[in-house]
Amino acid sequence: MNLGTYVKESFKELRDNMTWISWEEAQKSTVVVAIFTVLFALAVFAADKVFQTLLKNLFQLF
Repeated sequence: MNLGTYVKESFKELRDNMTWISWEEAQKSTVVVAIFTVLFALAVFAADKVFQTLLKNLFQLF
């Protein structure tokens, strides 16, 4: 199978055999992912600040 045939069959598969979610569902899912991403980034930031403070205080003991 050459590359051209592979690409054509791949697009045909995507067009004819895939079940796509609705536009509204895609928008809702995108919002959920964006909110989770922001919350996860805030959690990582908070954990980083806690560890930074702990290590700073630990090193000040010596």
